[in-house]
Amino acid sequence: MTYEQWIALHDTFSAEDQRAIQKHISAFGSRPLLSVLMPTYNTPERWLRRAIESVRRQLYPFWELCIADDASTDPHVRAVLEEYRHLDHRMHVIYRELNGHISAASNSALGLASGEFVVFLDHDDEMPDHALYMVANALNDNSELDLLYSDEDKIDESNRRYGPHFKPDWNPDLVNGQNMVNHLCVYRTALVRSLGGLREGYEGAQDWDLLLRISECIPASRICHIPYVLYHWRAVSGSTAATANEKPYAFQAAAKGLRDHLERTGQQGLVFRTAGEYFRIKRVTPSPAPLVSIVIPTRNGLHLLRRCIDSLRKRTRYPRYEILIVDNQSDDPKTLGYLEQVSRSEDTRVLRFDFPFNYSALNNFAARESRGAYLCLMNNDIETISEDWLDEMVGQAARPGIGAVGAKLYYPNETIQHAGVILGLGGIAGHPYSGTERHSFGYMARLMLVQNVSAVTAACLVVRKDIFEEVKGLDEVNLTIAFNDVDFCLRLLERGYRNLWTPYAELYHHESATRGPEDTREKQLRFQREVAYMEARWGHVLEYDPAHNVNLTLENSWPNLASRPRKTKPWCSQGDRIRRKHSAGINP
Repeated sequence: MTYEQWIALHDTFSAEDQRAIQKHISAFGSRPLLSVLMPTYNTPERWLRRAIESVRRQLYPFWELCIADDASTDPHVRAVLEEYRHLDHRMHVIYRELNGHISAASNSALGLASGEFVVFLDHDDEMPDHALYMVANALNDNSELDLLYSDEDKIDESNRRYGPHFKPDWNPDLVNGQNMVNHLCVYRTALVRSLGGLREGYEGAQDWDLLLRISECIPASRICHIPYVLYHWRAVSGSTAATANEKPYAFQAAAKGLRDHLERTGQQGLVFRTAGEYFRIKRVTPSPAPLVSIVIPTRNGLHLLRRCIDSLRKRTRYPRYEILIVDNQSDDPKTLGYLEQVSRSEDTRVLRFDFPFNYSALNNFAARESRGAYLCLMNNDIETISEDWLDEMVGQAARPGIGAVGAKLYYPNETIQHAGVILGLGGIAGHPYSGTERHSFGYMARLMLVQNVSAVTAACLVVRKDIFEEVKGLDEVNLTIAFNDVDFCLRLLERGYRNLWTPYAELYHHESATRGPEDTREKQLRFQREVAYMEARWGHVLEYDPAHNVNLTLENSWPNLASRPRKTKPWCSQGDRIRRKHSAGINP
């Protein structure tokens, strides 16, 4: 499906839709005044008029447009602004005497605002007619919100829409790598003013800097993602929408803003530019390095186990770890001889688990026997390929509020096996980008950036031992083999932790090479029971993964456009709001 087809099916509004929206507005219990802030500077008349008209066309009538002209030298700018100021009493204009750039101009527009919330609009961009209605609708659903943002796309000089960005719900670790919020962005006015507005000296990334500062002082429960395209970002020559390299100073400002964010929040980390126009915060490993217990269940499979252990020892730079091999009834003489040999090493213990295969029980047993402050659950078909993989995972897992940390896993043919887990993908849960080329950027560079996810695979997972024990480990009663890692991660989210996936811990995964396929009647029945348990326990969230987007498919590993977005238009039904409130219970 092309984006043009998707727009025709799901983002085109009839006269009946507009009447229904107006009727819905009349039933609102609250009609907050929304102040649209728009700095201008020598804006081409064509785009300036379109930007202003996009506000005047809003179906939600309770708005004001606050424009600060930043000492434009083109005479048409004042002429257009004066024309509209006299045409519509909801327009307020201030003319700055000196050019101060976008932060200063935005603050001048902020000074004109009398609304409870401010909405940021660039001088050559547009909002669809229903944008402010959707904002007001969300505020009627939850009056405590301080920050709202929407999905967005780009619009070219011929007004063709393209390049949609369908975003996850609030994802603080992704925000540290890219300004995923960007447009449309709405803040509580008093909060912006309390922080002094936008900061001069951060031009090009002033909106990202404001986002970081505001997110530091409000809980995630006061942040709302509206999964509708409510902003059209104009892509013309010279604009950031056309190419990020048009404004190289923006990268310096972004790096500065991220370093400030770390300092204000007491976090340690180094800021690096990565993947072209994005950023990585390299987290600092605790000092002294805590002991990590690497748990590796196995049954025979000597060639896999030997490669796993050898690669781990040769290529792991992290200084303190113990290896716990959990032997589940191996009977191959060569394997038994190898286990006897490695058990003589100071860093390795072999634990015997003489019961039928139960992946959850194997790992829980080893966790009880472990000595480390951190657990690394690892399959015996993992092969280490990067020296700093464990440094990266422990550095992330050591951060307050972080639950399970997952790695970037590749098949031996250099395609992706694991890049996090999406709830509902292919049924209960699945791996996005499976089979994608190793160096692919992914959708909106998601394959290149640290981010919060709902779940990660236990094929290589790091978690603090006390957190593992807090949620009572893996479910060895209901989920003996499948989905135990997904369930574990969801229980961490339920406790308020954020799970995280990092592309900077890279390993090979020779997937399920020892356990084999679900090819017997007994295995299939067991799998069906586990599916039924997951549906009963987590069915209310499986379709609405907050780290994904309801406009993106759950049918393919690549996040293509959904032929049927998993949302209901609020002017047609209350169902969507009810479902989204349920899903908000486990926001990563």
